[in-house]
Amino acid sequence: MERLPGFRDFYPEPLPHADVGSADARQFIFNRWRETARRYGFHEYDGPPLESLELFTTKSGDEIVGQLYNFTDKGGRDVALRPEMTPTLARMIAAHERNYKKPVKWFAIPQLFRYERQQKGRLREHFQFNADLIGESEPAADAELIALLIDTLRSFGLTGKDFVIRLSSRNAWHEFFADRRGRREHEYEFFQTIDKLERVPPEESDRKLAALGFPLEAVNQFVKSGKPTVELRSILDNLAARGLRDFVKVDYHVIRGLAYYTGVVFEAFDARGEFRAIAGGGRYDNLIQLVSGGKVDLPALGFGMGDVVLLELLKARGLLPKFDTAADVFVLIEDENLRPQSLKLVQDLRTAGFAVEYPLAPTRPDKQFKRAQELKVAHTARLENEDYVRVRVFKTREEIVVGVADTANHLG
Repeated sequence: MERLPGFRDFYPEPLPHADVGSADARQFIFNRWRETARRYGFHEYDGPPLESLELFTTKSGDEIVGQLYNFTDKGGRDVALRPEMTPTLARMIAAHERNYKKPVKWFAIPQLFRYERQQKGRLREHFQFNADLIGESEPAADAELIALLIDTLRSFGLTGKDFVIRLSSRNAWHEFFADRRGRREHEYEFFQTIDKLERVPPEESDRKLAALGFPLEAVNQFVKSGKPTVELRSILDNLAARGLRDFVKVDYHVIRGLAYYTGVVFEAFDARGEFRAIAGGGRYDNLIQLVSGGKVDLPALGFGMGDVVLLELLKARGLLPKFDTAADVFVLIEDENLRPQSLKLVQDLRTAGFAVEYPLAPTRPDKQFKRAQELKVAHTARLENEDYVRVRVFKTREEIVVGVADTANHLG
């Protein structure tokens, strides 16, 4: 039996094959995500991986169905595995926002699923760091979220030479569109074309824009100007006060293709241009109102950072640590008459916070020693009798005999 295409198995280190995921690397990334989010006062939430199909079509339209793992369940309900977390968050906030003081600062690490063509940096499942701030319309909230994104990437050892945050505004593009008398029903199509400017041939963009009444030259000139709007200037000044201004540049190429974005948008890219976007997000001030059927109206913004591209970038920059599976102590049991007392020692050391291994069945001393070597333990411990333990530093072979109750104090 083989795993489905576009999905991953996660094995403990050392990995048996290059074509499998590392559970240790995944946990390393999760830990950094959580640590940084909590420093910014964000609280973790989660939701079900299976949602009503309507939740996603309400946000994105029926065309999204072709990208989903969706089916009719045994209760006759149309459901789908979540392709993103924001609709679930909007549903949860709409249901219980009165129970939380504003602004709400939440994060999640969901596993997401999309049935789409696999390519570099994109699989049919991935884990994603989602951070969202709800209930604040001031640009300071946008700056806070972008600062979180910057510090999250810096927590992995990435620097300004490794990534850049490209900052933009759909409001600026809306004004550009309106000033040139674009027809309202064509605005979303215009945004979609702008979103693909860097990914399709210029002649294709020229043709699509011309059909909407916009010359490509005027669009390119607006992008090239890079003049920040009032809201973008406020965000840049906020980040400058933190010492983070150099990580950000205004780039109107960024518009974010999803229809629910309403204002400031941004994406994180590796500085060398070798990978897909590392992260992306922005304001979605109308989504909670849409999901709640007009009952709850709260401004909101957020970003998502997937594990696939991030892991590729960390590997390329040599920033993944060496995952050491070493145990702290191996308790040798050479005298089976002392096994009960040895098990008590194992349990006491584990309770004290040490990672402890021992032979589960009677084993020759040489095999026990070999197993301790394989586990790269720092110490071995062996009961001399019911009262004393011989502790050895594995590398230096220095030994000391201590009382059983005092063993943990000699394992630092």
